[in-house]
Amino acid sequence: MPSLSDADLVPLVGLPCCTRLVGEHPTHWVGEKYIVAVSDAAGALPMLIPALAELVVPAEAVRRLDGLLLTGSRSNVEPHHYEGEPSAEGTAHDPPRDALTLPLIREAVAAAMPVLAICRGIQELNVALGGSLHQRIHEVPGRLDHRAPQGAAEVRYAHAAHAVRLAPGGALERLAGAPELTVNSLHAQGIDRLADELVVEATAPDGQIEAVRHRSAPFVVGIQWHPEYRVMDNAFGRALFAAFGAACRAFARQRRA
Repeated sequence: MPSLSDADLVPLVGLPCCTRLVGEHPTHWVGEKYIVAVSDAAGALPMLIPALAELVVPAEAVRRLDGLLLTGSRSNVEPHHYEGEPSAEGTAHDPPRDALTLPLIREAVAAAMPVLAICRGIQELNVALGGSLHQRIHEVPGRLDHRAPQGAAEVRYAHAAHAVRLAPGGALERLAGAPELTVNSLHAQGIDRLADELVVEATAPDGQIEAVRHRSAPFVVGIQWHPEYRVMDNAFGRALFAAFGAACRAFARQRRA
């Protein structure tokens, strides 16, 4: 049988779902912008993973996939996962997503599978590997208010909130071709204590960690902002997802070999 070229190989990328009520109907949900970024910019086939931790065996899911994308969400990781204080009243949580993603992340990292973690995803990545979170960054002395501006989604995601400084010589600086990026910002919680397995790839002007990578894994990257928004119109977003897609194809090819 002839071998597939890289252009012919379409990797499968898993996207764990959030759980939400749509009207009266419980749903398992992933935003379209993440699906489009995986298909159009990474050149991969997005596969939604329902938040059914009792049915999804992490090792089996990793065996069937070539990459993992952790999406943003309005919900926060429950603080008991990192020995944090109870959340403020009214904080949105998604226990089924936590139960799915945290063990899935650890399994994917152990298998050297490519992982791209965005917004809530970078927070999950840090917690899964032993780090902790600030639950309300705007209440931390000396920190900016990283929450989204009021208005429609177009306003919130298109808003240039602040610059991030990229780590000199780091993976993201090489992708960006510049030492700094201006990014959107739509998060209330963020990394506090960094997991030992992660290193910082970007920081905000107030020192808040905005991007990380794994110390030794081939491609495990976390981004606090939203490069998936209008990804094909954003040079850095395109480069990031293209690199993720290339890592997924390399992982698929190596495993098939």
